[in-house]
Amino acid sequence: MSDTEEPKAKKQKISKKDSKSTDGKDKSASEVVVDNTPTYEERCLAINILASPLASKKSTKKAHKLVRKASQSKSLRRGVKELVKGLRKGDKGLAIIAGDVFPIDVMSHLPILLEEHNVPYLFVPSKRDLGAAACTKRPTSCVLVKDKKSDGKDIDGKDLYDALVEEAKEYDPNSRKN
Repeated sequence: MSDTEEPKAKKQKISKKDSKSTDGKDKSASEVVVDNTPTYEERCLAINILASPLASKKSTKKAHKLVRKASQSKSLRRGVKELVKGLRKGDKGLAIIAGDVFPIDVMSHLPILLEEHNVPYLFVPSKRDLGAAACTKRPTSCVLVKDKKSDGKDIDGKDLYDALVEEAKEYDPNSRKN
């Protein structure tokens, strides 16, 4: 960090007692509180070497939105163990993998396994955000968004699903046409 760059401000919590000034006016309305959540670019600095294809900022937001909808409609498999079990049982869909999983051995076999089963996949920068989108308190290393619900109907957010599958297939060497 050079001398010209300023350190990022931390989010400050102000109690109600502190927010009142001595003259009785509320001073918290005039203060600006800076959020300390990392940006997309900062999260991209923490990804591992296997995280390719990495979704763009816009696609990452779409992926998180799709994961949230799939989680609410019960058409989601969370975690490495469940994803592999779903692939063995014949589930198809879109795999979304976090790029900041360490140690790398936890998920290094997934891209090859997904390519063998012809399941498109994308990487997103943060496992914490992926877990939050999947409606869990824990970070999630990967999810499989199933293309159909258990009752055979299409999932909610089919347009998001189709857009992300098309983007994932652009990067897949097996699905490219010469």
